[in-house]
Amino acid sequence: MKHSERAGEPDKRVLRREILTVRNELTADDVRESATALARQALGLPELAHARTVAAYVSVGSEPGTLALLDALRARGVRVLLPVLLPDNDLDWGAYAGEGSLVRVRHGGRMALLEPAGERLGPDAVTGADAVLLPGLAVDARGMRLGRGGGSYDRALARLERAGAHPALVVLLYDSEVVAHVPEEPHDRPVHAVVTPSGVRRFR
Repeated sequence: MKHSERAGEPDKRVLRREILTVRNELTADDVRESATALARQALGLPELAHARTVAAYVSVGSEPGTLALLDALRARGVRVLLPVLLPDNDLDWGAYAGEGSLVRVRHGGRMALLEPAGERLGPDAVTGADAVLLPGLAVDARGMRLGRGGGSYDRALARLERAGAHPALVVLLYDSEVVAHVPEEPHDRPVHAVVTPSGVRRFR
């Protein structure tokens, strides 16, 4: 069975399209204001207050902004790991050393990503994180996350499971992206919390 034919995948495609349409209408000011509020909410999380290593990502385009949060975590002395997309869609990781340490990388015809320029730490580096900040498009009342469909974070989450690692899994979204239901597939795993500009919601 092809990936696109799996149960839940057509519904996911529809939901992705709807959410991306709304995101694309956001102004630069909307994104900037949301990023400031998002950082403030996330920095209050106990899971981040006690973390020594946090795996995160650099937002691009109209995604909920993460740079303010990355810089604040680094200022606290937290080691921040950022993903590097590999040709097979898996993720390698590198340490964040400030905005000047990021390079813009275009992978095929897709949107360019900002990735760490320094040493590559290997795909297993994520297993040493105390918390993992995940990108997404939506989350539902059970904590099921809707990703962009590339499967990179599914692999990272499967790697955590195989390693017996149990970091806090937190997705960063806009308020309107907390929805009633996200279609799920057998490999999908719930997150522990969602942070939006207006607050934090936890899942069992």
